[in-house]
Amino acid sequence: MNDQAGVRAVIDIRDLEVSRGGTLVLDKLSLAVAAGETYALLGGNGSGKSTTLATLLGLLRPDAGTVTVAGTNPAAEPEAARRQIAYLPENVALYEQLSAYENIAYFMALAKAEPNRNRMDEALDAAGLQADARGRRVGSFSKGMRQKVAIAMAVLRDVPALLLDEPTSGLDPRATADFNQLVTRLKLRGTAILMVTHDLLGAADCADRIGFLAQGRIVEEIVPHSGMDVLALHHRYAEAAAA
Repeated sequence: MNDQAGVRAVIDIRDLEVSRGGTLVLDKLSLAVAAGETYALLGGNGSGKSTTLATLLGLLRPDAGTVTVAGTNPAAEPEAARRQIAYLPENVALYEQLSAYENIAYFMALAKAEPNRNRMDEALDAAGLQADARGRRVGSFSKGMRQKVAIAMAVLRDVPALLLDEPTSGLDPRATADFNQLVTRLKLRGTAILMVTHDLLGAADCADRIGFLAQGRIVEEIVPHSGMDVLALHHRYAEAAAA
């Protein structure tokens, strides 16, 4: 297992190679995310971000290398691995005719959990969805409001690993600030968070480490800090994406 600061990784990827359609997409990718840590994976289109998530979810089998989530191999035991993961996709699929409460109750029941209304409200408060919207049909929601419902479900799962695909897409600045506070809360709970994103500034705000992905491997990794030269960071990201 990889270790970060002497802590066993919850998400552990080592020398991962994955091909799609005969093309090598991930080329000896290695990264580890410890409990209570947020890792942001940045990269351009075709760099391998989505393939990384699909492999962690057990939807793709590696050609070489190893992957574990909370000690479980997604390729060998995909259902067991997915029980350790909460996943927030970029485009959230909810039932249009159901309310936010009803969507949460349905999807949580599939995960063999039945949160009561108070717990739902706590999660929706944390996600920033207005109280007067929670009983309305999701069909009337904006993309950002749907995202908040999905974020609330991720909070309620209470699992070791959280995978986020463009999590701030469709969120306004206030909602993005709420999301960053939520990430901090989940980290304090001990959740290992891997987010893939194009949002460099958002990643710098909430991630403990940022990895720049190009041609299927990490070409640079940095630790954001107060006073960081954001323009220089942007240039590094652009160079990595173009490599």
